[in-house]
Amino acid sequence: MTRPAGAVPKTSAAEWVRRQERGSVFLLRLMAVFSLTVGRRAGRVVLHAIAAYFFLFAPKARRASRGYLQRVLGRRPTAKDRFRHLMTFATTIHDRVYLLNDRFELFDITVEGEELMRARWAAGDAAFLVGAHLGSFEVTRAIGRREPGLRVAMVAYEANARKINAMMAAINPALAGGTVGLGSAEAMLRVRALLDEGVFVGMLGDRTPGGEATQIVAFLGGAARFPIGPMRLAALLGRRVILMLGVYCGGNRYRVLFEDIADFSGVEPQERQAAIREAVVRYAGRLEGHCREYPYNWFNFFDFWVE
Repeated sequence: MTRPAGAVPKTSAAEWVRRQERGSVFLLRLMAVFSLTVGRRAGRVVLHAIAAYFFLFAPKARRASRGYLQRVLGRRPTAKDRFRHLMTFATTIHDRVYLLNDRFELFDITVEGEELMRARWAAGDAAFLVGAHLGSFEVTRAIGRREPGLRVAMVAYEANARKINAMMAAINPALAGGTVGLGSAEAMLRVRALLDEGVFVGMLGDRTPGGEATQIVAFLGGAARFPIGPMRLAALLGRRVILMLGVYCGGNRYRVLFEDIADFSGVEPQERQAAIREAVVRYAGRLEGHCREYPYNWFNFFDFWVE
């Protein structure tokens, strides 16, 4: 039975937290060294083997991919569709090696909505940049090359922050510890300090580690849980929220998008909960729109819907 769209139940530890990670820091480091040595074109040769491995030996991810593609494509996905989904994922993981080592010259990156960032930056009014497991979060670092003084700090729930930091350190040791872990009062004070210093704060808003309130909203023809944590944090700190996505468009092409989602700067305390709910619905709606436009770019390989 589907819960009402406004319900905010708490969840147990999410499947993506419980599931054992495939691969290791050693393999990431090996992949980084190999890819940086042979170059992007030669390095891409192994991607078909990686995608084939997940296609054959990751049944949970395969089922989740099939269920998502059925919704977003509006038809039964073919094996070609499902393999393309995994290949797109493998490509963005491989490109992460180059993006985290500032090899932006290898890519054709277009940026849309850049004026939103520039206006906030010029006014000294840093905002939350809320992304998703859609495309490549790392490609959004390209905005830093266009605006050299612009700073972005990534924050994540503590368990995920450790995984992100380990991944970044394996690919580029200079980036070790670059993600701030959430889950304590001290972390919130750190986030506030970053914003006050003019640093934009990046978060992912389409997945929860469990144990926190979620909101069930309409998404791709069903009902899905979205965490309210990112919007609640922005509301408590009275900040604007900008959607930030970096979608893969094939070849070496990426499209970086910035869109206004919410502005909590003038929200009164008694209006805060309603504003948070509206922002979560708006975020899910924009994510759905981009999933439909780029159906092979969403990489949430978990059972996402509430039936």
